[in-house]
Amino acid sequence: MSRLKYDYIVIEGNIGTGKTSLASKIARDFDTRLILERFADNPFLPKFYENQSRYAFPLELSFLADRYSQLKNDLTNPELFHQQTVSDYLLNKSLIFASITLKDHELELYQKLFNIINPNLPKPELLVYLHKDVPKLKQNIRKRGREYEANIKDDYLEKLEKGYWDFFKAQPGMKILIVDSNQLDFVNNDKDYRKIIDLLEKEYPHGLHRF
Repeated sequence: MSRLKYDYIVIEGNIGTGKTSLASKIARDFDTRLILERFADNPFLPKFYENQSRYAFPLELSFLADRYSQLKNDLTNPELFHQQTVSDYLLNKSLIFASITLKDHELELYQKLFNIINPNLPKPELLVYLHKDVPKLKQNIRKRGREYEANIKDDYLEKLEKGYWDFFKAQPGMKILIVDSNQLDFVNNDKDYRKIIDLLEKEYPHGLHRF
């Protein structure tokens, strides 16, 4: 395949939408730099799902620090052989998750820290959000078999979905594609994957675009 139309694309979505799989496939096919969230190395994540009230603040802080460090390093250091970038997360997801898990005084402090570091990062030229209904998300979560995700509640996934939508509505200066992926299997079905690629090849005005 040829060069992507946009030099910096972010694939986002709720837990279990397949954003990492899609980002990895696009990066491989178009030979771009790939930035993947390093959630597996976070020692607070399994503890959070066991006791959210106790571990929410250290979890969100550790994610914010790691995401910022990774994005700052990767996005500000050009690679000779990879001039385009595909990532499976946006730093703003940190604030979306924190707004759900943190208490008022914790969230206030977290917001201050986020506002200090967020302006220092390049913004994606195109943000693609993969939407899936909660039953589909739960099916994918069960399929990948991460033990610490086994007890994720439906209302938590619903709150995350609303958090993303609230964020999108407040971003008139971004190009955001909302893709209903309930009936798409872009990993195993080349036609479905091609539908996503076709969307990435179009020019969009700023704002929300639903497909």
